[in-house]
Amino acid sequence: MSDKYDGGVDGEISRRGIMLVLSSPSGAGKSTIARHMLEGFDSLELSVSVTTRAKRGSEIDGRHYSFISEREFERLRDSDALLEWAKVHGNYYGSPRDPVEKALGEGRDMLFDIDWQGGLQLIEKARADVVSVFILPPSMEELQDRLKRRAEDSAEAIQQRLANAAEEIPHWREYDYIVVNNDLDKAFHKIESIMIAETLRRDRRMQGLVEFEKNLL
Repeated sequence: MSDKYDGGVDGEISRRGIMLVLSSPSGAGKSTIARHMLEGFDSLELSVSVTTRAKRGSEIDGRHYSFISEREFERLRDSDALLEWAKVHGNYYGSPRDPVEKALGEGRDMLFDIDWQGGLQLIEKARADVVSVFILPPSMEELQDRLKRRAEDSAEAIQQRLANAAEEIPHWREYDYIVVNNDLDKAFHKIESIMIAETLRRDRRMQGLVEFEKNLL
């Protein structure tokens, strides 16, 4: 987008924020699409997950993930401080509750770049606030090529991710929208359109619309 979208607030009509959930097999492109979404929407913020996995060289602690110990993760999980959590590829991931609830109440949107296990937990706990998108690769051959080009995992780790993808892909059935990422720009624009439409839904802006109507009439 040439200009950032303001989140459907219209400058006049307030609304509750939404939780945009992007899930996909590793290597299907959700993190790249997530970055484009954050650049294109003023109202959208990344929900920074906590994780027990080791930090990759390209990652920044507190920006991509908050890297914590397994003991600290268990403390957050057991005190109900996480909206969702899952164990993926042998490591724990979770979404802190407080910053998300604060943002939604203030009309800001939160983006979740998470796997299907976390996505389904969010759908179960906050159905009215969640807009879920599952991103599929065009083929398993292309998925394997993308994982190799990423050059962040060993050959063994890539094979494990491909095996996991075969189990993850069928969960598209539980998501609101399905996008095949054959062309990054086209996939991004489809999800951009989903976001715009969802922020303009009547039920997300009822209180603001009632007030707007009073002033209008």
